[in-house]
Amino acid sequence: MLIKSARIKNYRLLKNLTLTFDERTTVIVGRNNSGKTSLAEIFRSFLGPSGPKLRYEDFTQTCLCGFENGLAAFKEEKSEAEIRKLIPTIELELLLDYTNDKDEYGVLGEFIIDLDETLFETKVLVAYQLKDGKIKDFFQPLSVENRRKYFSDLKALINQHFEAVIYAIEPTNSENRVRLDFSKFKKLILSGLINAQRGLDDETHSERDVLGKSLGKIFNSANSSGATAEFKEKSEEVRRVAEELQEKVDTDFQEKVKALLPALSIFGYPGLQDPNLNAVTELNVKSLLESNTKVFYQGEDYFTLPETYNGLGIRNLIFILFRIYEYFREFQSQTTPPKGHLIFIEEPEAHLHPQMQEVFIRQLDQIVQEFQQQLNDGKIWPVQFVVSTHSSHIANEADFRKVRYFLSKHGKETRVKDLGAAFKEDDVKDDKEFLHKYLTLTKCDLYFADRAILIEGPTERIILPEIIRKVDETQATKLRRKYLSVVEIGGAFAHHFYKFIDFLELKTLFITDLDSVRKTTEGKRTTYTASSVGEGTDSSNAGISKWYGIDGYGDLKKILAYDEKARVVGYRRIAYQIPEKKGGVCGRSFEDAFMLANADVFDLSRLKGKELEKAVFEKAQEIGKSSKANFAIEYSVDKTDWTVPKYIAEGLKWLDTDEEVVVGEGKE
Repeated sequence: MLIKSARIKNYRLLKNLTLTFDERTTVIVGRNNSGKTSLAEIFRSFLGPSGPKLRYEDFTQTCLCGFENGLAAFKEEKSEAEIRKLIPTIELELLLDYTNDKDEYGVLGEFIIDLDETLFETKVLVAYQLKDGKIKDFFQPLSVENRRKYFSDLKALINQHFEAVIYAIEPTNSENRVRLDFSKFKKLILSGLINAQRGLDDETHSERDVLGKSLGKIFNSANSSGATAEFKEKSEEVRRVAEELQEKVDTDFQEKVKALLPALSIFGYPGLQDPNLNAVTELNVKSLLESNTKVFYQGEDYFTLPETYNGLGIRNLIFILFRIYEYFREFQSQTTPPKGHLIFIEEPEAHLHPQMQEVFIRQLDQIVQEFQQQLNDGKIWPVQFVVSTHSSHIANEADFRKVRYFLSKHGKETRVKDLGAAFKEDDVKDDKEFLHKYLTLTKCDLYFADRAILIEGPTERIILPEIIRKVDETQATKLRRKYLSVVEIGGAFAHHFYKFIDFLELKTLFITDLDSVRKTTEGKRTTYTASSVGEGTDSSNAGISKWYGIDGYGDLKKILAYDEKARVVGYRRIAYQIPEKKGGVCGRSFEDAFMLANADVFDLSRLKGKELEKAVFEKAQEIGKSSKANFAIEYSVDKTDWTVPKYIAEGLKWLDTDEEVVVGEGKE
């Protein structure tokens, strides 16, 4: 069975969200506080080992007004059906594909309620809702007159009168639903969470010997009726050793312990003379493993090192693998095999070096294959992993079809975006291939940034920190306080990022060059030679051409004629050279523009018009032939008394603003 998608309603930041799952590994990316952890938590809330656990605080804050609407309807004595429609519920609806189980339904049988023999999908709805017949009990004590008391009472009444229920729903007819016993859901799907707080880096933490604790849980699984014979035998061997130890404990050890206890009469308190205390020490195997067993790393000649002596990265990786193994054994030990197993892994990158992060995400498939072949007689383990990460190495290593981008702005509800779906059409095939290769090579962190700057080349990359510092000081911007992702892409490839930035809804500034060229036609031959802007006819920059919907080189005069509004499209803005003053000279590259903005620094103040343009063009050509990087370093470190070129300063000022972006503005 495969969990194809989940629809979540009114749970924390997840007010109304639909998420599709990859067949094996879904990678969740996004900025902090975008709801990634909430996805794992709703499964744990409904499928936890001690039963469903939800409460008032789990409701999305913006849905709480529904309770007031329900209260108003109750006071107006409307029907129970009308009132129930107004009362918020927390919902988790799963779409299940059981094509692989069509010949053996097992525990899935009760969840299939349609009669279509060609349909191999079903829906399961788990809801936290008001109990039947409790409308009056719930609303009667409520009053909105005292707001503080109202919310206090609401919290108590939700905890008292709400329950978790489960329905099987026909996929093609949502009105056809059957309520089932909740225990059946836990038999259908197992859920596990390997959370980010693993206690690996705190020597005083009570869980520092985490592998020993996992052993106790693995031992417990081995004693389940559904465990394999081999697994049970290994567990029984451990138990027999513990029984032999118990026999020794019950003799001399017990008497010595008893001698440690005082007679009650020593306290001299009336009524405490009889009976006296005795001591019984019992060895619980699971407790022995969890609390008193430490995993050591075996060295040479009986030399061992404790678990905490290994590097944090290795310990983290081993712990994750241990937990996956633990969950596999739990699945294997069920009396009736569940049809699905969902394991959430939060931030596996903790303490892992970049290469190990990349290997980890690639190896999950291999781990499943090894467990199936070596420990499960080749039988399928229907596990799906959901990996949430802040690692650009993990995020960029994953195929686009596996990536789900969680987006939450200003603390509002989360939206989820499917990267594979956004780039599945043929018209963006080239963008997709380029982006995946580029992201894999550069490990840029666009998924997690607050703002982004995509730049032309090494000159801008080296000098950009000093530029941002100056703009912050002169324009009162706060760019240095924001999480900025700076990506070097070159003007020839910038257009491949346009759809990607739109998908991320990430406010992004593209800083590029005009790259003016002069078109010359001699007979049947046409050439384009680099030239100053005043002498140029076209721009050879593909990024600029694609921005304005131009095929091939763009007409230079038209490009320079576009106003500020045309340079902004939704979440992105393009910045290329413009005159420092109206009617002034315009540069063709960063170096030209930098000299024009700082004519006095380069002893060019005496020059005007075409003479100035020619001088900066020639000097920029010389810099290009020698070293642009050295030029950037010189003016980043040694000579910092200069002015930021106008086109960059204006772009950065736009990037700093927080006003809501209106998608669709600008020239397409």
